[in-house]
Amino acid sequence: MVMCSSIPYPTPSIPYFLLNYPKFVWVSHFATFCTILRGKKMTTPTRIGLAGLAVMGQNLALNISEKGFPISIYNRTTSKVDETVERAKLEGNLPVYGFHDPESFVQSIQKPRVIIMLVKAGAPVDQTIKTLSVYMEKGDCIIDGGNEWYENTERREKQMTELGLLYLGMGVSGGEEGARHGPSLMPGGSFEAYKYIEDILLKVAAQVPASGPCVTYIGKGGSGNFVKMIHNGIEYGDMQLIAEAYDVLKSVGKLSNDELHQVFSEWNQGELLSFLIEITADIFRIKDDKGNGYLVDKVLDKTGMKGTGKWTVQQAAELSIAAPTIASSLDSRFLSGLKEERVQAAKVFKSIGVSDILTDRDVDKKKLIDDVRQALYASKICSYAQGMNLIRAKSIEKGWDLKLGELARIWKGGCIIRAVFLDRIKKAYDRNPELANLLVDPEFAKEVIDRQPAWRRVVCLAIKSGISTPGMSSSLAYFDTYRRERLPANLVQAQRDYFGAHTYERTDMPGSFHTEWFKIAKQSKI
Repeated sequence: MVMCSSIPYPTPSIPYFLLNYPKFVWVSHFATFCTILRGKKMTTPTRIGLAGLAVMGQNLALNISEKGFPISIYNRTTSKVDETVERAKLEGNLPVYGFHDPESFVQSIQKPRVIIMLVKAGAPVDQTIKTLSVYMEKGDCIIDGGNEWYENTERREKQMTELGLLYLGMGVSGGEEGARHGPSLMPGGSFEAYKYIEDILLKVAAQVPASGPCVTYIGKGGSGNFVKMIHNGIEYGDMQLIAEAYDVLKSVGKLSNDELHQVFSEWNQGELLSFLIEITADIFRIKDDKGNGYLVDKVLDKTGMKGTGKWTVQQAAELSIAAPTIASSLDSRFLSGLKEERVQAAKVFKSIGVSDILTDRDVDKKKLIDDVRQALYASKICSYAQGMNLIRAKSIEKGWDLKLGELARIWKGGCIIRAVFLDRIKKAYDRNPELANLLVDPEFAKEVIDRQPAWRRVVCLAIKSGISTPGMSSSLAYFDTYRRERLPANLVQAQRDYFGAHTYERTDMPGSFHTEWFKIAKQSKI
């Protein structure tokens, strides 16, 4: 459908009754005419707009409209507009109004205008802002709902402020289904902008009984995008830990896909109840529609990524916060990408007698399944502890005053890492908002200690079998390091002072000290 803004002069395609009107009049009426042709006439401005109609954008637009908020939609590729409008008709004749040009799109929204963007992070966001902002007015608001680097959000907020516009960076978690039926939303930036659309977000977000909508105002600046980034980092860790549990059960325990489906289904009834455990159970029962066997066995062992996990690990390094579980999950994705190299390496080592699995002894399946469950749960606590510590450190650095318990609450529904034990994380931070680490919360500390023997058995078994469990192993190392009063770091610091005169502190007296280690060592050798 050709929109009126692309037609500079009256042409035969314009309805006859408009030809006798001045241009500014027929442009307005033709825009209305075009809307009628797409199946729904606008009688009043819409409540909100959304630009960017990939699947996430389409689904969020349909979600918003289904909750009773008329919405205008726009996409640079105009076929996406028509596709979304058609979906809105089929899914209940929802109040979705499509536009093929940015000016008509912006002008169709009630003032102060609120427009959500769901486009690829980086340059496409800047280009979309440039396209839309020229038609916007002082007091209007732009919301970026993509996985954007938080500093880009802060830069854009300053730029929009200079134009008199408000800006929010809003994390949206839950994938395609979450966007359509209720995501977890993490808006940060202008509080005034948040209040513009609070009524919409409270209805669009996932609803958790006795907990409420999975949305809250996160904080100032780029806090919303930062929190979503760490959420994704935790997600990386969660997925890696589940993959390791699968590997141990399949490679060492010799469980079939049917047995794995049963195990994960049972786990999803207890302390591991979560979205990721649920979909894992589903995956094991799906048969290959293009051949024999199960589909999971035909999926190439090469994991993709979009960057938020890498950003999380980079932030951990910059903030000097240990996040080994998350970092190991990223390393595992890097190594999975070396598929061709790994194939060749396997041939080299097999040729000298090293097989994929180093032991082939019988194991007690029932005992192994229970041990792996406990190891997975304990490791999962470490992954969340690391993510929460990252958020706290950045909050302190930026003065965001983020509430960790409230973040756990809005992750209880809609998002990819939703899990039953998030309620207990919320309670831990409610009990002690200054909690240094989840591991030292009395309830979690007891749970980790109770699962410690099984955790160690699984890691040892994996090592003996030649099965890599970097997530579980690094989580256990994190726990063992954190719980020890004294570490061998004294030797490392002595080495640093020896070769670089970096000084050291002492345990028995205050101050900074340097020793001429080389001279003393040399004299002692004479």
